[in-house]
Amino acid sequence: MNFGGIEEQYTVWKKAAFVVVPVPYDLTTTYQSGSRRGPAAILDASGNMELYDEELDQETYLAGICTFAPIEAEAAGPEAMVRKVEERVTAASQGGKIPVVLGGEHSISLGAIRALKRRHANLSVLQFDAHADMRESYQGSPYSHACIARRAREICPVVQVGIRSLSAEEAVFLKANPVKTWSVESIRSQPDCPEALCRDLSDDVYVTIDLDVFDPSLMPSTGTPEPGGLLWHEVLSVLREVCRRRRVRGFDVVELAPLPGIVAPDFLAAKLTYRTMGYLVQAAGRGKDRRPRAAARR
Repeated sequence: MNFGGIEEQYTVWKKAAFVVVPVPYDLTTTYQSGSRRGPAAILDASGNMELYDEELDQETYLAGICTFAPIEAEAAGPEAMVRKVEERVTAASQGGKIPVVLGGEHSISLGAIRALKRRHANLSVLQFDAHADMRESYQGSPYSHACIARRAREICPVVQVGIRSLSAEEAVFLKANPVKTWSVESIRSQPDCPEALCRDLSDDVYVTIDLDVFDPSLMPSTGTPEPGGLLWHEVLSVLREVCRRRRVRGFDVVELAPLPGIVAPDFLAAKLTYRTMGYLVQAAGRGKDRRPRAAARR
């Protein structure tokens, strides 16, 4: 199963601009488990998308999307899983591809960040999330999904978007160690927010999207949903500008925990992934040659 259900000629490693890395893993998930089923749900939904992107007037898949086999879950724990992700993303990046990691729980993002930091010394991280994820440790593990931003911050600067839930421990830490944060309210109240946010990032950026950044009315299928989240076009407005103004070296979409019989969140995650690829194709100047050519899929 490849991303988009696309023709084989556009999935070949040699010609692909993107490499999709599915990571079906949720060992440290709290509250509601199930994000291990997220990558398969995204891939399945992506096969039912229209491959013509109506916003960008292009067929992004023509740039090439190679889909790796899913990374097998590591029973040794999240640190070992992070290393596996790091190895796979390193291979993609060294091959000149843009890695696109599909989770799975948020802890896996650390492997991608480590891999890309080695190649891009000036890397910063843009984190879309409902939760600060700044705990030093959670349930005995410093590699828990609740610690991903804390671990990322030890490697490179982090800018957070959409945060609306954190523990007292995290509040104390962030007062002593401030991180640039764009709240839901600031995004809605500042018309120039996307452009201003870019100034907080370095030239090279890794984007990590925890789907609970969205309001649960759009995205109920997460392990820890939080009310008061961002809406579809609000997230896209930020992604569009970041992809245009910065060099996005890779991104992930994590924490989809599919709900039986409710496919809209799965489709949202798939289209978000494809739209972000589209922004990167357009930013690279390849979009001009990606004119519509395929028949509708419905």
